[in-house]
Amino acid sequence: MTASGRRPPAFEPESEAYSLYQKGLRLLRERHPGAAALLLARALRLEPGRNSIREALARAEYALGRHEEAARLLAEVVRDVPDNDYAHFALSRCLRRLGRDDEARAHLRLARALRPGEPRYREGG
Repeated sequence: MTASGRRPPAFEPESEAYSLYQKGLRLLRERHPGAAALLLARALRLEPGRNSIREALARAEYALGRHEEAARLLAEVVRDVPDNDYAHFALSRCLRRLGRDDEARAHLRLARALRPGEPRYREGG
């Protein structure tokens, strides 16, 4: 743990969790969110405090149409790392899909404030 109470962002490249995480990211890039979600969920069980795994799993869940689960994961990320602009943006997209428009707008505003030049945030996704 760091002085701020956060876990260091990196984990051991030879660990099972890291291997599952890398394979999950590859599957996401290759547009196989179901397979990615399985691997990333296993990685998260091994390393439950890793926001990088949570964020990747949320992307897979979103792609599978599981917006409630994706929103839950992303809410955990923004709770742990409130200055993560992408997590706020992705959470806003999930909340919009769930019909929670006021909350979605609030997270989109935060994403824009944290990274004003990001074109995706200007359009709202």
